[in-house]
Amino acid sequence: MKKLLLTLAIALAALPAAADEGMWLPSLISSRIKDMRTKGFRLTADDIYSINRASMKDAVVLFGGGCTGEIVSAEGLLLTNHHCGYDAIASHSTVEHDYLTYGFWARTRAEELPNERLNVRILVRMEEVTDRLAAGEEPKAIIEAAQAEGTGYRASIEQMYYGTQQFLFVYEQFDDVRLVGTPPSSIGKFGGDTDNWIWPRHTGDFSVFRIYASKENKPAAYSPDNVPYRPRRHFTVSTHGIGEGDFTMIYGFPGNTQEYILSDAVAYVAERSDPAKIAIRTGRLDLISAAQESDPALRIFYAARHASIANAWKKWQGEVLGIGRKRTVETKRDYEQRFAAWAAGQTEYADVVPQLKAEYARIVDPYFAREITSETLATLPARYTDAERAETFFARREPTERALFRYAFRQYADRCPAAYRIEEFDEGVAACGSPEAYADRLFDGVWSGDDTAPADRLKEGIKRVQKQIVDELGTANLRNLNSRRLNELYTAYIRGLRAWDTRRAFFPDANLTLRVAYGSVSGYEYADGEYHKPLTTLDGIIAKDNPAIYDYDIPQSLRDLYAAKDYGRWGIDVGDRRTVPVCFLATNHTTGGNSGSPVLNARGELVGINFDRTWRSTMSDIEFDPSICRNIAVDIRYVLFVIDRIGGAGYLLDEMTLR
Repeated sequence: MKKLLLTLAIALAALPAAADEGMWLPSLISSRIKDMRTKGFRLTADDIYSINRASMKDAVVLFGGGCTGEIVSAEGLLLTNHHCGYDAIASHSTVEHDYLTYGFWARTRAEELPNERLNVRILVRMEEVTDRLAAGEEPKAIIEAAQAEGTGYRASIEQMYYGTQQFLFVYEQFDDVRLVGTPPSSIGKFGGDTDNWIWPRHTGDFSVFRIYASKENKPAAYSPDNVPYRPRRHFTVSTHGIGEGDFTMIYGFPGNTQEYILSDAVAYVAERSDPAKIAIRTGRLDLISAAQESDPALRIFYAARHASIANAWKKWQGEVLGIGRKRTVETKRDYEQRFAAWAAGQTEYADVVPQLKAEYARIVDPYFAREITSETLATLPARYTDAERAETFFARREPTERALFRYAFRQYADRCPAAYRIEEFDEGVAACGSPEAYADRLFDGVWSGDDTAPADRLKEGIKRVQKQIVDELGTANLRNLNSRRLNELYTAYIRGLRAWDTRRAFFPDANLTLRVAYGSVSGYEYADGEYHKPLTTLDGIIAKDNPAIYDYDIPQSLRDLYAAKDYGRWGIDVGDRRTVPVCFLATNHTTGGNSGSPVLNARGELVGINFDRTWRSTMSDIEFDPSICRNIAVDIRYVLFVIDRIGGAGYLLDEMTLR
């Protein structure tokens, strides 16, 4: 009997639902509360999501259309990542006022900096509309009716499980969002591209904004008359800290996962798409890095572009490694074969896997051509603006911009499948003798502004071929290797999987809608005999400090505080030393879009800000491995320490609720 009970316990522990995998819809979170409570959560489903009273959802924002942020005061104070606020910070930076390098802290509300085209959205409600759509209601009518419910309302209908279910999301959009503070890049981007996606990590990846509204507390365009937004809910900030094994919860807007794709798609990602894109971006980064090292003005100008290119570039490298280590292609093939054996006698599902594989074979080349075009020719400007030409250092950009043109044209020529190459491109190469010579011809006209017609013709060719590919694939929604027919087949496939694999905890793929993920603070075994602890401290920053390297040259004030051990209330004892916590690891399932998400403890208090994953965790977009997949967060105590002791902006802490 004891042996039987032990075997049963091991089997139950191995169930997929027991792993910290999943991105759950908050309106349906009641189905997960029991599991959350077994892992330490102390609140209710209504505390997470409610439309009848203030709940956590009212303190979470979609920041800038691609990140997450959290409201931490009754006056609209907002925390997100430094890299999420990077474009806004860079737009206010000049050589004379280099906020990227030295940081920025508004000392009064009047000094908070407005940001054109930056907005945040707060979810008002979500509701399933599958039956309404099936009954014949038009999506446009549903969306328009929802948007008419309030000032600044925006709405969309999003598919879950490849269209098996559809949900209406209604948001309140605020367009007046101002920069309040940011640490210097040597804190907010400490380690730069070298440390990106890597653990141990010591990056203070945060920035501070404030939401403004009309005097009636409604969304409004920027105006000096606007006042700080009064939210329904803001997060309490915990200064108690976290330890290994503690419950954690992520509440944010994950962008894109592909948990249910076939092995064919995984093989395409790991063996064809990612390697090609990594190689192309390596060359672009080399050219931009050389320019940045040569000129301080160019360093600032190219900072945001470099960061944008490098982020996915390094992520893809980790994804390829993770997929290979986990043998995901082989595992999925076995899973598909077992499903196909079950489905063989069922009319609805018997042929779905073979049809999916046939469709992948049909679309793989045009999709690859589209990706290569997007990574090369589509990255180049067709003209430079008069404002750019007026810049004093415009001429100093010329060698880099030309080199990027030449490199992109060569990469396109070498990599794009011939059947989908742009006619205008081939004609231009034939006339000029080489891709580089053709690039020079177009660049000379675009750079001077004297003759943009050849570039315009190429741009029209790009549009035409891209449209041809979209028509061939049957859908314009091509974020992943996809087609209209694939979506139709996946609808049946997912329905079949849920009928067959009843022990699996199915959750809808991420699609930049609000989700809950939960797990615990946890280290992991990186390699045989090498365990990575889940917490880093200021000691690690000092060990990496190097004034000769831009990304590791920390502020002198941080060195001074460390030397004096003058940490104030933010210091902690680790063994026999006094230090400051910096970052921690947890097992929450995250992806792009979760950047800036609040990391909450069992009481729903803010303990960190999510900003990254470990390198081999990037494959969690396709397969989540609980033994090694970890998200990385900046410890909220380090955020408070930097605001208080480095920024001298302790007044911001006065408006937060600290516990």
